[in-house]
Amino acid sequence: MIRLLMLAMGVLLMAATVPSPAERFGALFHDLQMAKLFADSKTFADAEPRRADAAIRADYVRCDCRSADKLRAFVLANFTLPDEPAAPPPGKRLGLRAHIDWLWPHLTRTLPRVPAGSSALPLPRRFVVPGGRFREMYYWDSWFTMLGLQASGRQDLVEDMIADFGSLIDRYGRIPNGTRSYYLSRSQPPFFYLIAAMSRDPRTRARRASWLRAEHDFWMRGAAGLKPGSTAARVVMFADGSLLNRYYDNRDHARDESYREDAALADATPGRDRRQLFRDLRAGAESGWDFSSRWLADGRTLATIRTTRVVPIDLNSLIYGMERRIATECRALRDAACATRYDALADARRTAIRRHLWNAGGYFADYDLDRRRVAAQRTAAMAYPLFAGIATPAQAKATAVAIAPLIGEGGLATTLVDTGQQWDHPNGWAPLQWIAIAGLRRYGETAASRRIETGWLATVTREYAASGKLLEKYNVVEQLPGGGGEYPLQDGFGWTNGVTRALMAAPGR
Repeated sequence: MIRLLMLAMGVLLMAATVPSPAERFGALFHDLQMAKLFADSKTFADAEPRRADAAIRADYVRCDCRSADKLRAFVLANFTLPDEPAAPPPGKRLGLRAHIDWLWPHLTRTLPRVPAGSSALPLPRRFVVPGGRFREMYYWDSWFTMLGLQASGRQDLVEDMIADFGSLIDRYGRIPNGTRSYYLSRSQPPFFYLIAAMSRDPRTRARRASWLRAEHDFWMRGAAGLKPGSTAARVVMFADGSLLNRYYDNRDHARDESYREDAALADATPGRDRRQLFRDLRAGAESGWDFSSRWLADGRTLATIRTTRVVPIDLNSLIYGMERRIATECRALRDAACATRYDALADARRTAIRRHLWNAGGYFADYDLDRRRVAAQRTAAMAYPLFAGIATPAQAKATAVAIAPLIGEGGLATTLVDTGQQWDHPNGWAPLQWIAIAGLRRYGETAASRRIETGWLATVTREYAASGKLLEKYNVVEQLPGGGGEYPLQDGFGWTNGVTRALMAAPGR
């Protein structure tokens, strides 16, 4: 027990002591980002120093770098910049299914070692990146990508990526948002229980179960001794003792990869505590929905973001799935005490979700901690309890009715609110299509699931025919490329490839 405790403390210390580029370079990082030297804030966050941090910082203090030209010269002399985001090579115009199979090698990377000072985290085996500016492996993207890998017969890559995720848990006690040091303070929607279940190697079962339990510990850290009506890190306890989760981030400064955008927002919002604003922005990034009206106090304006004051329906559905999976794995490993414990946790979470995250209008929604009530907003996240098997049959039937306004000719829209944020109307995203299709189908609501599937495949196919590209997101109302967000529309694109390929592999297609 003492050895395990020391090991756990070591993992926490490792995660806590890996500084981000902003923390390492201080004034230089701030000045460069605010000078708009690069169009994308992520560029400098991914740069590699040519020499020791301390030497670069010391020379910057002595540098008269007030002009943009001198600052650029200093940066180019001291850092190697990442390559410009590369679109997949054009190749031959193939059918959509064949094109996706052809793309996988072009999105596959290996990085067992990284240069000194790089913000990249090494991974022992191959992995698939989303594409474009996203040069590293991302957490929740990967499960949807891996669905397509399996459909393409690439189980070899699936097994490699499972091992990569396990290595992150071994080193850091969590799966970070992505494999960069600046992502270590947060995770993303916890799909690892589904990622681990994709393995076909029975020899790794005990290890995979251990990784799952470690990830659960990360999400539940702070629960012990929590009082009703209070919060700690990612854990929330309701007045009735129900224990649920929220998104959070362990850091409270501007995101390295969106530093200028965050700092400018804080400067333009003098009435808000900067640290809390930054933490809420970071928590929004942990949610994967960065950004959405779901997290905005006024439902419209990013300056009102308060992600940490929301108990999300999707997150809690996934942690329920994780708890059920751990119980199942423990039974297979003949650990009855473990199975009993996690089944009890899942039962309690299901009860809490049905009690606190069900809107009497007939759909699941987020809980607002400040207003002390379930939100009225309908979003695509309402499908998660169906996907996880939490909903009663009556709730599933009501959800199929409630989700109908979100279903357009081109698939499932994210919300009904057009804010200009990328996780709002009229955008649709591959992962939400899959969750809704699978969740509705699980409860026999096939008419709604078919509408979403048919519309989504039509949108992706139409754009591929027009441009030869698979995109990060789509406007599902007009069946066009998606818009909004902090950066230009990306193509590649991991989870779109994965979901589309998996849907095309379904019987009858």
